[in-house]
Amino acid sequence: MKNLFLGLLFLTTLTTFSQVEWMNDFDEAAKLSQKTKKPILANFTGSDWCGWCKVLDREVFNTSEFKTWAKKNVVLLEVDFPRRTKLSAKLKKQNYALQKAFGVRGYPTIWLFETGKGKNPKKDIVPLGKTGYVKGGAKKWINSIDKYMPKS
Repeated sequence: MKNLFLGLLFLTTLTTFSQVEWMNDFDEAAKLSQKTKKPILANFTGSDWCGWCKVLDREVFNTSEFKTWAKKNVVLLEVDFPRRTKLSAKLKKQNYALQKAFGVRGYPTIWLFETGKGKNPKKDIVPLGKTGYVKGGAKKWINSIDKYMPKS
């Protein structure tokens, strides 16, 4: 019984540490980005209707390889345009403004960018690169965005 308990505790700990959090508030993500000096990886998605978005989630974003890479390298921001799930008016307004600012016309579109410096992170955003669904799993997808990562 003791071994079973220890095994479950270990698995729970592993699961907890491997989770990465997708934020949905740009201002919070920008503050975290400035604090950690990590760029923002923004996933423009139609989470409850877009087939390729669901494939990208399954093949890349839900893998331990991606989660490990993301935790080390980026702040995650989900910019969602669902059809069945209700979003607050504030979140809808924010998401449409980001969609317009980045010229997103299809889903999934993933932008990597740095926020502006100073007190207004929305000012002087620096786009670093974009990608979408890349066939071949997490490693290939990470390679498609890694080339845009700022050099330290």
